[in-house]
Amino acid sequence: MISQETMVSSSQTNLHRLKDGAFLVAGVLCAGMGLNGFLLPNNFIDGGAMGISLLLEITTGVQLALLVILVNLPFIWLGYRQISSGFAIRTTIAISLLAVCLVFVPYPVVTTDKLLISVFGGFFLGAGIGLAIRGGGVLDGTEVLAIWVSRRSALTVGDVIMVINVLVFGAAAILLNVETALYAMLTYLAASKTVDFLIHGIEEYTAVIIVSEHHQALRTMITEKLGRGVTVFKGEKGYGKRGHQQEDTSILYAVVTRLELTRLKDSISRIDENAFVINHGIDDAKGGMIKGRPLH
Repeated sequence: MISQETMVSSSQTNLHRLKDGAFLVAGVLCAGMGLNGFLLPNNFIDGGAMGISLLLEITTGVQLALLVILVNLPFIWLGYRQISSGFAIRTTIAISLLAVCLVFVPYPVVTTDKLLISVFGGFFLGAGIGLAIRGGGVLDGTEVLAIWVSRRSALTVGDVIMVINVLVFGAAAILLNVETALYAMLTYLAASKTVDFLIHGIEEYTAVIIVSEHHQALRTMITEKLGRGVTVFKGEKGYGKRGHQQEDTSILYAVVTRLELTRLKDSISRIDENAFVINHGIDDAKGGMIKGRPLH
């Protein structure tokens, strides 16, 4: 007989797959809107693999649906080798659906204003890419290439993506014109900011480090008032307002969302307005007393 735990696990797996599928479909529809509703009718391009596909479509006349698949095939293979077979399968499905969407979905041409095309074309394209990433796949494979190159060189992922886009925009300036290349940069900026927002969201995690003589009261406030976990590090003061010091102190470390950061800082000021506070964004976090993001 099938145990209750097995049935619950199977139900959660199916729900997770359904959620991934919904994100992928929504991503495909948004990207299709950005391409067919804004960029394609006006011969605009973007950065990354999508920018390469758009540039080839404009210069060769080959249908974009086919180019999107061909350009991303090497990235899908890299994703299979570097990440997982599940990632490669989801990416293949997403890109194939996008190709079908570009051919069969009748998107309206929204505007011919160049500024609006750049901003909102980038917004919808970035929304599509971001939603696809939330679904466990990608519509633009340059990040997979960037990860692969960064592991084999001194370049970071950001460096590799920047180099790729410089090449794409440079080719656009040569093959098309400088104005189109400049608008392409604006499109890319709009898309990348939208992708960042959809991946991290308004609940982007922020790490906070607090050094204060009132650490016990601050610790109680964070755990009881904010309902967040806090880690206490034992440290030693080095130099303060009274000169050199060698006193033991407790250093508080907590992770909150961006929406909670202002509330936390206000609460710290009410307890100790002279507290030393450092905060910085973090990519992800799980476990403890925080809201975990789904992992793929």
